Amino acid sequence: MKFCVIGLGRLGYHVATRLALNNAQVLAIDSNPSIVSSIKDQVTHAICLRITDEESLRSVGIQTFDTVIVSVGENMAQSILINVLLKKKLGVKKVITRAINEIHKEILDLVGADQVVIPEKEAGIHLADTITSPFADFIKLSPDFAISKLITPKSFIGKKIEVLNLYMTYHIHCFGIEKESKILVADPDYIIQAGDKLICGGLQANLEKLVLL
Repeated sequence: MKFCVIGLGRLGYHVATRLALNNAQVLAIDSNPSIVSSIKDQVTHAICLRITDEESLRSVGIQTFDTVIVSVGENMAQSILINVLLKKKLGVKKVITRAINEIHKEILDLVGADQVVIPEKEAGIHLADTITSPFADFIKLSPDFAISKLITPKSFIGKKIEVLNLYMTYHIHCFGIEKESKILVADPDYIIQAGDKLICGGLQANLEKLVLL
């Protein structure tokens, strides 16, 4: 897939380089030549241009990219203008953009952004959920549903996953096993060993019951 990242601040820089590591084609754009120079060897292409100029964006074929990520800094007006150009003028298929607050997000939604993220808010929520969680790792997909990495209860050691019957007993699904930093598919015949971590999904309240075993 082809991605374009506009704005190479802390968020944009990491998104662009990570996409490239994931074998995606990445065009990185910023108006600061020193930033563009620093990333050019880590992505497919890196270009310095005026990011709020319609013709400049058109000249790089912005409308041919599968997804454009707008990660400009704290300049709300600039962010909104870029999104208007991408969606209303240039017809970009999918635009993911960063907002700095809820008001900014609402405006970006109105001008047609396909997805809006508030990284600081999302990182803060994830950190709070993680440090107050009894799990080894924890991702909330909704207020009630989560996927977590559970330290194996002693009563599970030496038993097959199938025998534990986790869904019927606890109403959770086991998707995989983390064993010595490797992730294995949760084969029903797998015998759980000490040190294994179970990757499970379900209601948070049901997951918490396993921690108490």
